Amino acid sequence: MLKLAPEFAMKKLLAQIIQNGFNDPEVIKAMASTPRHLFVDDALMMKAYDDVTLPIGNNGQTISQPSVVAKMTQLLDLKEGQKVLEIGTGSGYQAAILARFTRRLFTVERLSPLLELAKKRHKNLELLDISYRLGDGSNGWPGQGTFDRIIVTAGAPSVPPAYFEQLAVGGKLLIPVGTREEQRLTLYTKKEDETVSFNKYDTVVFVPLVGHFGFNS
Repeated sequence: MLKLAPEFAMKKLLAQIIQNGFNDPEVIKAMASTPRHLFVDDALMMKAYDDVTLPIGNNGQTISQPSVVAKMTQLLDLKEGQKVLEIGTGSGYQAAILARFTRRLFTVERLSPLLELAKKRHKNLELLDISYRLGDGSNGWPGQGTFDRIIVTAGAPSVPPAYFEQLAVGGKLLIPVGTREEQRLTLYTKKEDETVSFNKYDTVVFVPLVGHFGFNS
């Protein structure tokens, strides 16, 4: 059971996020339309609208802190019709928010149980314009061309080369880069001459990006 009714708990959480400076109206609208309690384990339902990271399943994975989700979504500067790639489907919460902005969302997850559960959650919310891939997220999504936005919800030791290759000119890549214990949220932008500029933001702690161009395990 939730401590408050979902609608009141949601309002309280969003007020806190806005107070912390994440006030893009479209991002707030997308988060308001995405009930977080549907993406957490039953045993943690009471914490669904706390601004905290929560574990999901038994695989050491997490659902991100709502204020971090708001910040990452805001930094992406999403525009209608853009083609978006998410690395790390996890619970499906971030993808559900991204799906409010685009009908061309692609998401990759390496753990089959998480991916299947995310699919069910999205279907229940009638978020049907999402493409899914089970596999090594450090390879991006080969064969899908380029993406206007790429968001990575796992910490990487460095940026996998496939991400830059699959990023469209003018596109933005948002990824936590650093050690297993701590990363810096970094936003890369691909210029017309295909060089890349970047800006570093907050220190964050994400689960590791596991794969050929990530951590070993």
